[in-house]
Amino acid sequence: MFITLVRTVILYVIIMASMRIMGKRQLGDLQPAELVITVMISELAAIPLQESGVPLINTLIPIFILIALEIIISVINMKSAPFRRVSEGNPVMIIRDGVIDQRQLKRVRFTLDDLMEGLRQKNIFNIEDVSYAIVERSGLLSVLQKPEKRPADASVLSISLPDNGIPFMIISDGAVIEKSFNDCGMDMVKLKHALKPKKLKPDDVYLMTADKSGKYIIIPKERRA
Repeated sequence: MFITLVRTVILYVIIMASMRIMGKRQLGDLQPAELVITVMISELAAIPLQESGVPLINTLIPIFILIALEIIISVINMKSAPFRRVSEGNPVMIIRDGVIDQRQLKRVRFTLDDLMEGLRQKNIFNIEDVSYAIVERSGLLSVLQKPEKRPADASVLSISLPDNGIPFMIISDGAVIEKSFNDCGMDMVKLKHALKPKKLKPDDVYLMTADKSGKYIIIPKERRA
């Protein structure tokens, strides 16, 4: 039992490290080579967990080889456009100037149901609103609506909006995150001043965020009955 526990911990650490080395991607964003290597690593890791008699080194060596292979492929992809086209493919435009390219749709094996589902996921329910649609190398759909259907932004409305940056977490479950102070112009004096009107201490706060404009969001902890 103890040996199984140790083997599990070792494999967990190795696989987590390998995923970090290969980069942060969601499953749907993986390129074919990355997906194959990810699946192979998971299969290799399952063997010593199911068969305690299999030496752990017999699994670790193939995993390290796959990680090295992924790094090599990534480097070649960055250096060689032809190799990148072969290994990852090219984006395919399936709607051009509002017209569905039926030949390209068949090429990427997209059905009309797939196309309509992809549009709905972009909050587009009328195909006549689409000017261009591209199936990316990951299989995800990118869509550009017709000019008259695009949401108006500040530049179109000739409005100047302040850049308040993004809200940074200042307190998480009672713990002050001082490393976020510089990003939003916060310090302990300002923090105490922001909490004082609500008669709160940092320990009483479940979540607090702040942006560089000085806007705070404070959510107190729920009080126990």
